Amino acid sequence: MSFYSYKNSRSTHCPCSVGPSDVLNGLNEKVCIQVQRVYDSCLMQEQLDKQRVTLVSYGLVPGCGCGMTNEQAAEVTNTQPNMPITFESCRSTATEGTIRNLSVERLCDRPCFARVRGQIDVPIDILFTDSTCREYIGRGMITVDRDVLLSIPDESIVPYTIEAMVSAICVSGTYVGNNVFELDICVTVVLKVLAKVEILVPSYGFCDVPPCEEFADSVCDEFFSLPLFPQALCDEDALRARNVSCTCGTHSSITGLGCNAGTCGCGCSNR
Repeated sequence: MSFYSYKNSRSTHCPCSVGPSDVLNGLNEKVCIQVQRVYDSCLMQEQLDKQRVTLVSYGLVPGCGCGMTNEQAAEVTNTQPNMPITFESCRSTATEGTIRNLSVERLCDRPCFARVRGQIDVPIDILFTDSTCREYIGRGMITVDRDVLLSIPDESIVPYTIEAMVSAICVSGTYVGNNVFELDICVTVVLKVLAKVEILVPSYGFCDVPPCEEFADSVCDEFFSLPLFPQALCDEDALRARNVSCTCGTHSSITGLGCNAGTCGCGCSNR
């Protein structure tokens, strides 16, 4: 089963949400953990129109639906696609971007900040088909320039690093020739100032790791967990505990307190 299975809902050593009165209950030690601390971060999103991307490699997609086996597809992986080429889709292949020509310039008038500049490479995969309906996948790269302000920590023995988390997806595209595609693409870049540090945190102790629950064996569990008989009245405490939402006509409540008719027959559902 999962940490969040209803069977573990009352466990004191599984991850879960807590109320204000429960925050300090069960804390029994201070633990030193090694983590990547995020000192600062910023998000930038933009649409790049008519961005030209050159394929650095490509290959035939196995099982492309053209009546070819995977073995046959592997034999013709290096063949040239037949014109015309039709663009299908593209998206980024990894969440980590490569930063080139990185420059960090501290500001005299803002000592905690620096001007961070660089070029970020975002790898993308492009799907396309040729005139014989064979589907290919090609690898390309788009590059975006960034010039931002970020809070930079003071110098230390353990250095900080600047990393980029990236994501991209195409809106449309056209093949223009010589392994070049012209793309309209939406790009998200998150720049982060990171350092591997050791932090002292309060701890509730080690997690109880539950055994895995087979999917086929759980088909009746949710049904068997229901009460045998329907409840006649809205029990406010029970509804809060079960996180039930009620809808009565045009009135609703996410806590179950909207059932002012006195019964839950007007539509309650577990959320």
